[in-house]
Amino acid sequence: MSIAPPPVLIVDDDKNMRISLASILSDEGYRTRVVESAEEALILLAQEEFLMVITDARLGGMSGYEFLKQSLKKFPAVPMLMITAYATPKLAVEAIKAGAIDYLAKPFAPEELLHAVARCEERQRLLKENATLRARNVEPYRLEQIIGESPKIKELRQLIQTVAPTNATVLILGESGTGKELIAGALHSLSQRRNANYVRINCAAIPETLLESELFGHEKGAFTGALKQKPGRVEEADSGTIFLDEIGDMSRSLQAKLLRFLEDGTFSRVGGNEELRVDVRLIAATNRDIFEAMRQNQFREDLFHRLNVVQFRPPPLRERGHDIILLAEEFLRYFNAAMKKQVRSLSPMTQEYLLSHSWPGNVRSLRNVIERAVILETTLEIQVASLPDFRMESILKKVDAPAVTQNDSLDNLTDNFERQVITSTLEQNRFNLSKCAEQLKISRHALRYRMQRLNIGGADETETVGTSKELSC
Repeated sequence: MSIAPPPVLIVDDDKNMRISLASILSDEGYRTRVVESAEEALILLAQEEFLMVITDARLGGMSGYEFLKQSLKKFPAVPMLMITAYATPKLAVEAIKAGAIDYLAKPFAPEELLHAVARCEERQRLLKENATLRARNVEPYRLEQIIGESPKIKELRQLIQTVAPTNATVLILGESGTGKELIAGALHSLSQRRNANYVRINCAAIPETLLESELFGHEKGAFTGALKQKPGRVEEADSGTIFLDEIGDMSRSLQAKLLRFLEDGTFSRVGGNEELRVDVRLIAATNRDIFEAMRQNQFREDLFHRLNVVQFRPPPLRERGHDIILLAEEFLRYFNAAMKKQVRSLSPMTQEYLLSHSWPGNVRSLRNVIERAVILETTLEIQVASLPDFRMESILKKVDAPAVTQNDSLDNLTDNFERQVITSTLEQNRFNLSKCAEQLKISRHALRYRMQRLNIGGADETETVGTSKELSC
């Protein structure tokens, strides 16, 4: 790891011993802090991070044994090494009971001290590795979790498999709820960094004033409340991957620092001058129109080009056709198991109802809809009555003239607008094709043709008759 480990705290009321211990450790590359009392040590432990503590058993004021007990209670993650000139088996047992993980009798050879410190360092490394593994096992990411058979999803999975083994920086652009975080997780799990940390930060969820500290860390006293040094998330992600979600909400001043970090992996903590370096792969995502943000001078163009080595654009759910049903059935299986219910399938009318919706909230919205349906459904099939009334979303959704981007054509814009109008009218008429055609002042045949051309679900089925909720596809 390229970042130096925290210092070793030495607590001894003998000045010569403090100097001797610090010299031995410094010669081996360890940083040290020295104090002469347990009271001073407790203050420092509350303010800074330490690799371990080496303390004498007999100190002026609070004894080393009492110091160990208080330290274990307040700072259980910091290993303690006890040194004493009065070594007896009884005192050794007392030291271990007080919280020491090792015990060293004076006089001792420098090699004995270094060996004891190395054991403590190895213990801390293993604890961190175990914590990393536990965190990674909580939410594993697999390519198979990206469900769908539409052409765009197949292309997306293939691109993930191609890009994942590289160290390329990735930018994911797409609407909210389209699975940007799932793509980022799959890229990490298929990469050569999969055994290292995968760190996620939502830039929109952290106040602007704290985001830099969260990302790059801060030094003690850097700002009000900075009582101790705090490593940043980029340090936690060293040798692994960091995912910056909603990067479009990052301030321009922090964008400049991120740009420098992307160039060579170097950074400084807030309030610090020391240049640190890590080796991380960065994946960024945003649901904002990044090109419009650059035009409005809200996002740096040079940062965009640095991030945009490989770009992913997950399609919105409304463009994925039958994937809507595949996803709904997957969510149905999941919530059946979670709630211990036995809802076996989606009724044909329910499938048409789902296919006809425009899904402004995308996959996240579909997941919530199926969860609600499983809770409410009392039969073996999910019925339309267990689904929310999508007409309310249509009423609340304001249809504005779409913004034209460089990649848009008039034909695409016209098709998108026509698709919105037909979908909205279908919802208003409870998906009765005849009534929808009548309201739009076109023939039923013309409406079916337009639905097929625009890939609006349900255009190939026959109309269902004899119910107040007629569904015509």
